[in-house]
Amino acid sequence: MNEQTMVTLEFDKIRSEIAHYALSEEAKSEIQKMKPSHESKVVQNRLNETTEAKAIIQKSSSVPLHGLHGIIQVMKQLNKGVALRPDQLTTVLDLIASGRKMKQFMAGKEWLAPIISGYVHSLYDLRDLEEELKRAIRNGEIDDAASKELGRIRKKVTVYEERVKEKLNQLLRSSSKRKALQDTIISDRNGHYVVAVKKEYRKQIKGTVHDQSSSGSTVYIEPEEVQKVQIELNELKADEYLEEQRILSRLTGEVERHAHEIAINIETMTHYDYIFAKAKYSVAIDGSQVQLSPEPMIELRNGRHPLLAKEAVPLTLELGKGYKGLVITGPNTGGKTVAIKTVGLLAMMVQCGLHIPAEESSMFGMFGAILVDIGDGQSIEQSLSTFSSRISNIITILQDAGPDALVILDELGSGTDPGEGMGIAVSILEQLNRLGATILSTTHYSEMKNFASAHPDFENGSMEFDPESLRPTFKLRMGIPGESQAFAIALRLGMHPKIIERAHEITYQEKEVYDKGDHKKRDWHYEQQLKSKKVEKPRSRQKIEKHFEQYAIGDSVAIPSMEEKGIVYKPMDEFGNVIVMINGQKETIHAKRLKLLLPASELYPENYDFDILFETVENRKKKKLMNRKHVDGLKIDYEE
Repeated sequence: MNEQTMVTLEFDKIRSEIAHYALSEEAKSEIQKMKPSHESKVVQNRLNETTEAKAIIQKSSSVPLHGLHGIIQVMKQLNKGVALRPDQLTTVLDLIASGRKMKQFMAGKEWLAPIISGYVHSLYDLRDLEEELKRAIRNGEIDDAASKELGRIRKKVTVYEERVKEKLNQLLRSSSKRKALQDTIISDRNGHYVVAVKKEYRKQIKGTVHDQSSSGSTVYIEPEEVQKVQIELNELKADEYLEEQRILSRLTGEVERHAHEIAINIETMTHYDYIFAKAKYSVAIDGSQVQLSPEPMIELRNGRHPLLAKEAVPLTLELGKGYKGLVITGPNTGGKTVAIKTVGLLAMMVQCGLHIPAEESSMFGMFGAILVDIGDGQSIEQSLSTFSSRISNIITILQDAGPDALVILDELGSGTDPGEGMGIAVSILEQLNRLGATILSTTHYSEMKNFASAHPDFENGSMEFDPESLRPTFKLRMGIPGESQAFAIALRLGMHPKIIERAHEITYQEKEVYDKGDHKKRDWHYEQQLKSKKVEKPRSRQKIEKHFEQYAIGDSVAIPSMEEKGIVYKPMDEFGNVIVMINGQKETIHAKRLKLLLPASELYPENYDFDILFETVENRKKKKLMNRKHVDGLKIDYEE
């Protein structure tokens, strides 16, 4: 289950959504590293944890998990010979307090959550350290009560500061000095209390200049009458700083002494944050704890893709019970790809201990590997490079597949010649089955239905299509192969049943009745058209002088020497050469090497536009534009 598989199934998006519910960066990181386990006991325990946490938050919404913020960074600073700052000690205090509150929160919840309530016993009671930190640190600062010496020093600092301020206030109130003062405010410059003096009156105030304004018009002077007191005040502040550092060093030593217990508390609280994030996600998606099976199987009941939420059509599916492979057919954009991605994603989520949006009666086995090959399921054409890339991926899947593997393949065999693609698809499925893998595959090859029906280890499934609305319902039907919707759509849009019946005969080499008697109400009538229009009789085949059959544009021909079939693009020239479209490529082939299968008059209606067969969409658009108006520089390039 590599990261690319998780991205393909969008499990990386699930992890990001769950991480959104975690409070700590540590838990978010653990969630982003979440990977499936195939050990049933481990998975069962994870599921039970999620279920218990969900029951708790549905009963008590507020879980005390707020003490983890920044704690890892603080712990990295220990034992480096540097004291922790007051704010860092506050972070430690928050963690210890959060652990104590968690023990109180979980008390009495054994009946509701017997597993996760027991985890609080791993939390160390660090009440003594908590009290010491609370006494010394308050509001992110060292409190006066941190030590008797600090309290004594700070009292003296307050007294000396008041003395300085009183002397300065006397100066500010002096009438003789008022003219020299810029304002009557006492300010602090580099630990010295100063007054603002106009520069031109600088000499009227004796003292030391500690600063000046940006314009230079004001100088900040410490008057000489306060300098003696200021010196004593600075000495006291130096003593205060030294005492604060001594206190911080002592507290840091206490934290370092309890580093092991704190680390265990961090680990336990992070795991709680991790579990409750999964529980909150389960509430968000209306998830359920499903059943586990020792066998590699899936029994999904009304499962939904978690990223589509309520918009997803519920999916019910069985796989691995009585058969090992499910082949899903159906129209393009009918939901095949979404269905198989849903199954793979839900299986991965279950093995991570996550609840999934499905009925509790759903059952999932443990897969040692989930191997995926999903391309652009909505693309009609796929390049050779894409086909090569997918085949390389499937080769890797064949190497890794085994009895405990869930293999998910989308549009198997697409991107190449339909006949060869179908053969490759069947051969791959047979080999995966021989390897014992559990297989979920989609295909657009109708022949695959016959393979799944005939093989005892495979079952058919199809995406339902509403012939009335001409839209897919996105519902999976088990045991029922997909039907040809082209005929149903054409019939619904008004094409006469006789034409559909002929199309069925050409396609399947068998007759089928589509005329249900309701075509009389249609605006366009098959028989009336035949009578009202002059219908050209099928032309007789004339032999040219070299006794080669004359071919017309649109004729279906066989090329026995190449074991291919094609459509005549350009009739025979004077040398007997015919240009034939084979698998999208124009080939020049002599008439003697061709064999007529069906003439164009029997294949296409009168005045049929053969550009639909032979021209690119781009050239057809250019032709349409040229017919309307002249466009400078517009040209159509034709192959020789």
